[in-house]
Amino acid sequence: MDILDDILDTLNLKGVLYFRTDFSDRWAVTVPDLEQAARFHLVVQGSTHVQFSDGSSVRLGPGDLVLIPRGRSHILADQACTSAPDLETVLSDVGYDGQGVLAVGAGDKDASTQMVCGHFVFRPGADHPLLRALPDYLVTTASMRAREPWLDEMLRVLVRRAFSAEMGSAASVTRLSEIVFIELLRVGVSQSPQLASVLEAFQDKQIGRALQVIHGAPAETWTVERLASEVGMSRSRFAERFRQLMGTGPMAYLSDWRLQKALSLLEGSQCSMQEVASRSGYQSSAAFSRAFSGKFGVAPSAYRRAQA
Repeated sequence: MDILDDILDTLNLKGVLYFRTDFSDRWAVTVPDLEQAARFHLVVQGSTHVQFSDGSSVRLGPGDLVLIPRGRSHILADQACTSAPDLETVLSDVGYDGQGVLAVGAGDKDASTQMVCGHFVFRPGADHPLLRALPDYLVTTASMRAREPWLDEMLRVLVRRAFSAEMGSAASVTRLSEIVFIELLRVGVSQSPQLASVLEAFQDKQIGRALQVIHGAPAETWTVERLASEVGMSRSRFAERFRQLMGTGPMAYLSDWRLQKALSLLEGSQCSMQEVASRSGYQSSAAFSRAFSGKFGVAPSAYRRAQA
């Protein structure tokens, strides 16, 4: 089983392209918070200064990309600044209707800043150690791309399709961006020890095997002892190693993952509550409802109605 594929599929990863930009003259825009999302900005031409509310910042040049995993608010500008008009105001001022290129200013085309901007969304309630391990932002520079030919080629294709008017270009960009997200996680391990640890767990001979059996049969009556035996480790050593790599214990991981599978079933199937409970590893609907409500603050039936 491909654990990462199962995780992203269950969390319902989807890529969304929201605009291409052509910014010239002096420009700045405040991008708002977006829950359950990871924003990205890829600079095609020119340069961009990205400023966060905590004072941290990063400068991007041609070919550079920043991924902002938790969708937190930030300022995009041609130079460092601490305030800027919000995105909705900028869109309204230029009369942008959501189609084509978001053009701001009327300067020299050759000197303007062009970007591809989009985001990745996850279903409401989506959670996993992988997402928790992501830093506030990940930067992939042009020089890093040169060492990662697969990622570099995907980004080049994404840019070509994003600037194409051909039928199906938007759909292609959406699908390509989802592949890019996975590649960015792999490349970003050098910027986040926590992310490196989680991805190491996926490939670890024993912990990776334990994750495979959990993801392959989450409704099984797994115990720490049974999982340890499955991978040929002592109970104590297995629990210690699992927590060391994943940042959580095996039983806590299993409980949380069962509820993530339940979210997926509630949103994407017509299963009865009893069947959702059973397939998620709960012996009764009542036990499932208590666990679900305790985690998400809403009953499973109410969650399903809201998503419908």
